[in-house]
Amino acid sequence: MKYDELERRYLKSAIEARGKDGDASVIVGHASVFDTPYELWGFMEQVARGAFKKTIKEGDVRALWNHDPNVVLGRNKSGTLRLSEDDVGLLYEIDLPDTQAAGDLYTLIERGDVNQSSFAFEVIRDEWQYPEENSRELPVRTIKEARLWDVSPVTYPASGSTDVDVARALRSLTRDLGIDEAESIEDALTIARNKTAEATTETPDGASPEAPAATSPSEQKRTRPYAL
Repeated sequence: MKYDELERRYLKSAIEARGKDGDASVIVGHASVFDTPYELWGFMEQVARGAFKKTIKEGDVRALWNHDPNVVLGRNKSGTLRLSEDDVGLLYEIDLPDTQAAGDLYTLIERGDVNQSSFAFEVIRDEWQYPEENSRELPVRTIKEARLWDVSPVTYPASGSTDVDVARALRSLTRDLGIDEAESIEDALTIARNKTAEATTETPDGASPEAPAATSPSEQKRTRPYAL
């Protein structure tokens, strides 16, 4: 996957400048919080506890400044970036390098000019929950497992979701609904409901329509709009 095709999420939470640990200046922050729904374009999303457990153990993750691969702040494989899941979410701790960019960033965090974080990732496994028909609620996507590429202090958090974020979420949703394609989240739900209505209409009187068989254990756990 190309770096510019990754999804990114931004968190408005404080980053702490902890002073020096030996020769290195250390910054600490959360790149994601667990079980806290946030609204994107046309759907809600949340990250489940344990979503980063595997990638923390097995992944090769960088810490960058503003997601710029030219400004590397640390790396978990070298021990200069430490990642963990705590009660809040995805915690990162970075031993900053002795560079001008890192020194400037530390000063900006210490002054409170930079206090937000982000992470770039691929979704490995997710689940969808759907609102009742005619409900004003939005579908909810829960990220169950993610592959981290980087964590990053950022100057500006993104407002809403990017085209890449929406496109990848929409592909996940259409797979979950069992439809070929859709132009938007709302369009996908409408298509699924129409398919359900058509299937119900074609069922002979007095017969009970059979629910579509799940193709995997994960699908059996999903709440589909087939039941709308």
